[in-house]
Amino acid sequence: MEVPKQIDYRDLFIEFLTSFKDDRGKIKYVEKINEMIAYRKKSIIIEFNDLLSFNENLADQIVNNTKSILPILEGALYDYLLQLDPTYEKEVDRVHVRIVNIPKISQLRKIRSSDINKLVAIDGILVKATPIKERVYKATFKHLHPDCMQEFEWPEDGEMPEILEMPTVCPKCGKPGQFKLIPEKTKLVDWQKAVIQERPEEVPSGQLPRQLEIILEDDLVDSARPGDRVKVTGILEIKQDSQIKRGAKAVFDIYMKVNSIEVSQKVLDEVTISEEDEKRIKELAKDPWIRERIIASIAPSIYGHWEIKEALALALFGGVPKNQPDSRIRGDIHVLIIGDPGTAKSQMLQFVARVAPRAIYTTGKGSTAAGLTAAVVREKGTGDYYLEAGALVLADGGVAVIDEIDKMREEDRVSIHEAMEQQTVSIAKAGIVAKLNARASVIAAGNPKFGRYIAERPVSDNINLPTTILSRFDLIFILRDQPGEQDKELANYIVDVHAGKVTKNIIDIELLKKYIAYARKYVNPKITDEAKKLIVDFFVEMRKKSAENPDSPILITPRQLEALIRISEAYARMALKPLVTREDAERAINIMRIFLESVGVDIESGKIDIDTIMTGKPKSAREKMMKVLEIIDSLTSSSECARLKEIIKEAQQIGIEKSNVEKLVVDMRKSGIIYEAKPECYKKV
Repeated sequence: MEVPKQIDYRDLFIEFLTSFKDDRGKIKYVEKINEMIAYRKKSIIIEFNDLLSFNENLADQIVNNTKSILPILEGALYDYLLQLDPTYEKEVDRVHVRIVNIPKISQLRKIRSSDINKLVAIDGILVKATPIKERVYKATFKHLHPDCMQEFEWPEDGEMPEILEMPTVCPKCGKPGQFKLIPEKTKLVDWQKAVIQERPEEVPSGQLPRQLEIILEDDLVDSARPGDRVKVTGILEIKQDSQIKRGAKAVFDIYMKVNSIEVSQKVLDEVTISEEDEKRIKELAKDPWIRERIIASIAPSIYGHWEIKEALALALFGGVPKNQPDSRIRGDIHVLIIGDPGTAKSQMLQFVARVAPRAIYTTGKGSTAAGLTAAVVREKGTGDYYLEAGALVLADGGVAVIDEIDKMREEDRVSIHEAMEQQTVSIAKAGIVAKLNARASVIAAGNPKFGRYIAERPVSDNINLPTTILSRFDLIFILRDQPGEQDKELANYIVDVHAGKVTKNIIDIELLKKYIAYARKYVNPKITDEAKKLIVDFFVEMRKKSAENPDSPILITPRQLEALIRISEAYARMALKPLVTREDAERAINIMRIFLESVGVDIESGKIDIDTIMTGKPKSAREKMMKVLEIIDSLTSSSECARLKEIIKEAQQIGIEKSNVEKLVVDMRKSGIIYEAKPECYKKV
């Protein structure tokens, strides 16, 4: 389809650039043209709505006849720039017209043949990007015929397509022959291939996410990196993998030649909140019991577990991240639930993945280190390496839900350490060294090591997780299935849910999703002096108990203090409050006490000891270990090695039980503190 009246469109476009006024009556694009000349920019960004209000016919041509009209408009703009400043030609040999905010945003899985060769916009996540290459758009050839030997530019009009086309006859002498490409006189443009994928929240359950190959050229290369949420506008084109020849399949792949790309810098841009929604959200926030309503609305079909639902609500809202000159302090709250089978852990996690405005759900068995963080993948066709973003990178700015975390392989589990505290994913493979953002809350669940939680054993024995990961969780909860008085209520509740009886006074899931998105986007509470004093006093008081008595274990560390601040901010966010009040700090201290008293307890002494989580060994266990080491030392001074029987005998005399000694010896051997010189005879390393 040819563009009618080409000259009209050239003049019309220049008229648009030099006369279109914004709402304040100021000519909008003159400043952008001056910037292009001053900074030698190659592109001008045009709002589609401006074109539409200026001239509908021009806007229609741009959407439906993009391939033909854009070169005309770009040519007109380039000529106009040269009129304003002839020196512009020395540094910039061509310009681009980038169209943004076109009204039709297509979903990846709804792209059809009718969209081909049209300008479309697609929302998605950039998951892969190749290194930058150079594409020939104007080749210079030399005709190797002895009578000619002249150089010429090819193609004569337009630019070279993706596949290099050789001339058949010389345009200078009209004779066929051999042609040699002259690289130093050939015009090149930066070229990069990337892949965008559907956003996880848009993928229908049970289906694979769709992907689309996109081509970025010139000043668009490297404008987004894997893991970024992007909106790309461009022309859909078709390509065939192999050369078209007789017997080849008449099936083509779709790819997009990108005209403009916008990276979603703001977190949670994908949730659209209308004015009506905003009114409802603010109305909800006026309720003095709004926090209780939100907590009750978390997985309402599951009976009880109030503290766990409260922790999940806190993780969904999160604290406020702080960017310091030397570091970034995370605002995300990490939650771990360890519970007996059949206590609805997975149901709660599935609900969180549904209600979070941005969430990725994975399970331990189905996740590898590369799948969680990032991978370097080799492309089949070219053999190039490119970077592919994993689940934690894709969840950037949202929630990463990991179910069955205890079933993960040890080497895969280690990969989430950095993402949990530094909130980045670093990768160094196949010559690609990269750092990607992974600013996500991690909500994980798993089963106890022995099938059911054994109250008589410390948490590190019950949980099949290393202390390095345990210590990074802000809140850890134990879900125990204990028969008791509440069984009748539980049974009635489950039967009512199956009968379709709805719990009253809960917030609708869609509204709750918008409420969370609104709170995270617009509410950044600051701590008041009153709340600060309460948190500081609590921390100092807990530390004082440890300092007063040398035998007392450490009750709390600065890591828990930071968690307290985050939790206080999350409570304030739940009520859309701009300030963290004393009430928020009290609630945070209360939930921290529940966590410490249920998880951070030394089973033997019955005292709170944070080392049970931070190091895996409470103070009492460390002291016993030191005594056993002293016994081994004294026994090896008189003989070659210390026999287990003798170690047990000596230890029993100072009040350490036989079972404890055996366990400590096994642990020390595993840790490499002692070694077995002979069967059941040990020596210090």
